[in-house]
Amino acid sequence: MQASVIAFAALIGVVAVVRLAELVVSARRRAVADAPPVAEPFVFPLMVALHTGLLVGPLAEVVLLARPFVPALAASAGAVLALATALRVWTLRTLGRAWNVRVLAPRAVVTRGPYAWIRHPNYLVVILELAAIPLLHTAWISAVALSALNALVLALRIRTEEQTLAQDPAWVAAMADRKRLIPGVF
Repeated sequence: MQASVIAFAALIGVVAVVRLAELVVSARRRAVADAPPVAEPFVFPLMVALHTGLLVGPLAEVVLLARPFVPALAASAGAVLALATALRVWTLRTLGRAWNVRVLAPRAVVTRGPYAWIRHPNYLVVILELAAIPLLHTAWISAVALSALNALVLALRIRTEEQTLAQDPAWVAAMADRKRLIPGVF
């Protein structure tokens, strides 16, 4: 097996460990939360399938379809992934204990950090990751398929989350002038 495929598999392994750690942290936080998570019988399982697909699809595509390693594409995708990772760290540090993979009733309105510009920076991170990670090793089918599924998932998830957050008039007032994902655009 080529060194680039082994390195790509290792990166996918790191992503898997991070995702599992996020689930553990979220479960611990939900256990002490004031309210149960919002019911998402359709959306949350789709999110789980999406992130599982990120761990399986690109690696399978690289191995089964013998996708080449293209240094220029990998460098571009790596730069996007680095940007997404920095935004993820900034977002998680800003939210602190309020972050969760499930939609929970708001405990406090956060308007600092990336939330000073957009309502959903963590979803922007996921958009960037789902495009960049597969393209690190030219798994373009996975990048397209995962991004398309993610568009559906986010359309549903953001609607659910914003309906929940809008129950707090302070959130509505604080986020009225902020776009969802791209400052000043969308």
